[in-house]
Amino acid sequence: MGRKVLIVGSGGREHALAARLLASPSVREVIVAPGNAGIEWTAGRSGKPLRNADGSPFDVACAEQPELVVIGPEAPLVDGLADRLRAEGIAVFGPSRAAAQLEGSKAFMKDFVQRAGIRTARYEVVRDAGAAARAIRSFEAPPVIKADGLCAGKGVVVAGSHEDALRAATSMLSGEAFGDAGRTIVVEERIEGAEASVHAISDGARVFLLPSAQDHKRIGDGDTGPNTGGMGAYAPAPLVTPAMTALIERDVFERTVTRMAEEGTPFVGALFAGLMVTKAGEPYLLEFNVRFGDPETQVLMSVLDGDLGDALDGAARGRLDPGSLRVSKRHALSVVLAAAGYPGTPKAGDVITGLEAAAAVDGVEIYHAGTGRRGPDVVTAGGRVLAVTAQGPTLREASERAYRAVQHIAFPGMQFRRDIGARAR
Repeated sequence: MGRKVLIVGSGGREHALAARLLASPSVREVIVAPGNAGIEWTAGRSGKPLRNADGSPFDVACAEQPELVVIGPEAPLVDGLADRLRAEGIAVFGPSRAAAQLEGSKAFMKDFVQRAGIRTARYEVVRDAGAAARAIRSFEAPPVIKADGLCAGKGVVVAGSHEDALRAATSMLSGEAFGDAGRTIVVEERIEGAEASVHAISDGARVFLLPSAQDHKRIGDGDTGPNTGGMGAYAPAPLVTPAMTALIERDVFERTVTRMAEEGTPFVGALFAGLMVTKAGEPYLLEFNVRFGDPETQVLMSVLDGDLGDALDGAARGRLDPGSLRVSKRHALSVVLAAAGYPGTPKAGDVITGLEAAAAVDGVEIYHAGTGRRGPDVVTAGGRVLAVTAQGPTLREASERAYRAVQHIAFPGMQFRRDIGARAR
């Protein structure tokens, strides 16, 4: 009969996972808690049951008794949702609270990476302003300042000067910038190069690498303006060559999974490495995320073949079959449409038009992130509103399709970048 799968989350990542899992032969039904207006959109086009569910994810899981739970966002993982569900006998794709510290604490992550012998930037962990000033002065170039805890992707300041770095550090340590999440900080050497993202699926012992992707963090074209949760992505990223992929698999992912198991915290779930590739072609690990990225998931789901349900269920049960997924030769590109005011305070409640026409463009999927319903209308309800995602035989064709679809969509103050993937086209 197939599996019933519960996805935890409400963003574009969860919408993309829901659509991809629904297309898996091994999956009979998908529930998303709490979901968004896009889930209803996809449900109307699918031959299988797909729905949102109200209530806490734990309560929904206990009531629905799915064969598999896939946890999308980082916060419930860091809070231990996977542990609570496993205690109820429910299979979970997502790490334990202890393993989720790889994202939940940047200080933990940096110390772990050092123990595991993974190449990363020089750093110091500090907890008061005096120590921060001394640490910042020890770096020849202005360092990067990172809040230790979760900050919704906004807890990193790439300082333009040592003075800027000290101001950012002081703001974090005082609690002004990010509350308790910033009362410990990491002062880190700035590595110059090009960023790339690589994901792996792990069952605690084995890993399956997904294609490399490249995210665009800043709000404006040409990487200008403040950082965001991500304004678009494409995959595969030519920056990560096959030789570099093999190196990353061995020296980052396999070392991490092996060391985590040795330390008694096996990692089960999606492990997402944020890397900086220097001009010399050396990949440095900047950060780990313990879940699929957003908007990287939207493009990765477009370039994978095989049964995603089998792969995630196998990983959750400690028996990942790498043959259940295959990397296609397709390219994919996603353009995020953001609300007015983002990444500050986004404007909500604006009616979105043109969704049907955009979805009719060949090779295009519209994944909802910050959307809601008001009567018959789909309205804005968050910072990143939609991810217009296209696939094609080349990156250029995927880009042309995505931007053609974007032209059909409108809402007041809509923001998007016009240069997603430009460096690789």
